[in-house]
Amino acid sequence: MNVRSHVSAAGAYGHRDWKAICSIDAIPRLGARRVRRDAGPDVALFRAADDHVFALLDRCPHRGGPLSQGIVFGHSVACPLHNWTIELADGCARAPDVGCALTFAVMVEAGQVYLDLCELATRGVAAVAASAA
Repeated sequence: MNVRSHVSAAGAYGHRDWKAICSIDAIPRLGARRVRRDAGPDVALFRAADDHVFALLDRCPHRGGPLSQGIVFGHSVACPLHNWTIELADGCARAPDVGCALTFAVMVEAGQVYLDLCELATRGVAAVAASAA
């Protein structure tokens, strides 16, 4: 299987330092898997029924609920705390709710899921630390 999945608007597949995370089969269809980081909250990997893989900060923009524990349907996830629907491609809440979860570039190649190493180390770390202070 050679699937190319969602890449954020921040860039294309090239010119990135990709880190192998897991096999696509390690993420359940219509489910999620958490990726722990040294600093900052976890990243959630989501796998849609069509095998597209998406990555978001594992925090709902509403109250910080763990999106990885939500129900995946289509290319969306329902937050387990207050049932907000978050679009997996852009991290934005579906109206009438407002807010966005941070997205991460993800690539699937030859059945392996990769995340951008720089984004893993930096994205969402400072903003979340500042909000906790």
